[in-house]
Amino acid sequence: MHQLMTELFPICRSITGDGVRETLRIIQTHIPLTMHEIASGTPVLDWTIPSEWNIRDAYVLDPQGNKIIDFKKNNLHVVGYSHPVDARVTLAELQEHLYSLEDQPDAIPYITSYYQERWGFCLAHSQRMTLKEGSYRVFIDSELKQGHLTYGELIIPGASQKEIFLSTYVCHPSMANNELSGPVVTTFLAKWIAGRPRRYTYRIIFIPETIGSITYLSRHLEHLKKHVVAGFNVTCVGDERAYSFLPSRRGGTLADRAALNVLGFMHPDFVRYSYLDRGSDERQYCSPGADLPVVSVMRSKYREYPEYHTSLDDLSLVTPAGLQGAYEVLRECIELIENNRVYRTTCVGEPQLGRRGLYPAIGSKDTYAQVSDMINLLAYADGSNDLIDISTITGVPTRRLYPVIDKLAAAGLLEDLTASGRW
Repeated sequence: MHQLMTELFPICRSITGDGVRETLRIIQTHIPLTMHEIASGTPVLDWTIPSEWNIRDAYVLDPQGNKIIDFKKNNLHVVGYSHPVDARVTLAELQEHLYSLEDQPDAIPYITSYYQERWGFCLAHSQRMTLKEGSYRVFIDSELKQGHLTYGELIIPGASQKEIFLSTYVCHPSMANNELSGPVVTTFLAKWIAGRPRRYTYRIIFIPETIGSITYLSRHLEHLKKHVVAGFNVTCVGDERAYSFLPSRRGGTLADRAALNVLGFMHPDFVRYSYLDRGSDERQYCSPGADLPVVSVMRSKYREYPEYHTSLDDLSLVTPAGLQGAYEVLRECIELIENNRVYRTTCVGEPQLGRRGLYPAIGSKDTYAQVSDMINLLAYADGSNDLIDISTITGVPTRRLYPVIDKLAAAGLLEDLTASGRW
C-alpha cells in the first residue's frame, strides 16, 4: 500500500482533470475500475459540474530573477483551480495572492478556489517573511475548459443484491493521510473482497470529494437507498495514531454497530466523534433524503491532526504499519457484516453439551470457563439478537464466536433465522 502511495504522491490532483485520470489509471493496474466522465455544466442535485482544470507549470520569480516558488517542486504551491496568469507585480500586489500559516511557519498550506475564479500561490510563512520589495514575475500555465468530472467505480457481485458501499476520494494534490491513504487502502480492500466468497455485492467508488459524491447520488440515489445495507467513507487511514469513528447521521445502522463493535475490541482507546463533527462525504451520503447507512472509520480524523491540509502531511506521516492497521480494522468490519446473522437455539433450557462432545468429560472449577462462550451465546440466541448484539452483550469479540457458532450449528443446536428467511 505504501509503495502505491509513493507512486501516486507526486500527481497533482483536483476535483477534475488529468491528475484524477492518471491516478485512476494507476489504480486500474490493481483492480478493474470502470471510469465514468460527466460533462462540465451538468446539473447534479443542487450543484453543477464545474469547468475542468489542468495545470502544467507555475512559478514566482523574485526581482533578481530567482525562482522562489516552483509548482514543479511542490504542487501545493498553487491555489487549486487558479486561472492562468503571466504578469509582473509589486510585492504589495503579490501579497494579496499569497497564502501561508503563521502558526505553522514551515508548512505550505493547501488552498483551493473551485467555484470563484482567482489565482494564488501558497508558501511557508518563514519564506514569506523574507520577501523584499521589488518587481516579481508571476506565471501560472493552467487551463479552465468545458471538460469532465471523472470518477472510478467497481461493482463486485455477491450472492445477494444487497450491497456494502465503499467510497473514497481522489481530488487532493500531494498529501498522504488526508488524500492517498483512503484510495490505497480501498484498493487493497477491493482486491481482498474480490478474492473471497461474498454474501453481499460490493459497490466501490473513487471520486472527487463533495462534488463527486453529489454527482454519484444524482445518478444512483434510488438504487443506493434500496440496496445498500452498510457503507464506509474511507479517508485518513494512514498514520499510527489513535483510531477515530464518525457515525452516520441517525446512528445505530449496521455500519455503525459493526464499526463500534470492531473498534471496541481491537482498539478500545479509539476517539468517538459526533455526526456534528462531520466534514467529508458522509455529509452527502447521510443527508436528509439520502439517509444512507455510511460511517467513517479513520486513524487521525481530518481537521484534527496538525499536518492536515499542509505539506507536512507527507510520506513520512503515513507508514506501512499505519496503513496495515486501518486495512485490518476495515476488513474486520466487512467480515463482521458478512457473518452477522440472527440465531436461535433449538433447545428449551441448556442443551446437554456433553453427549454431543461439546463439554469437558471431567468437571472441575475451570469447566465453565472452558464453555462460557458457548453457554452465553446460547443464552442470547433467542431469535431477536444478531451476532453483533450477542458479542456486545457477552463482551466476546465476534472473531472468537465464529468457531463456536460452527460447532453449535453442526450439533443442530443453533439455527440461522437469516438464512432461512424467518428474519
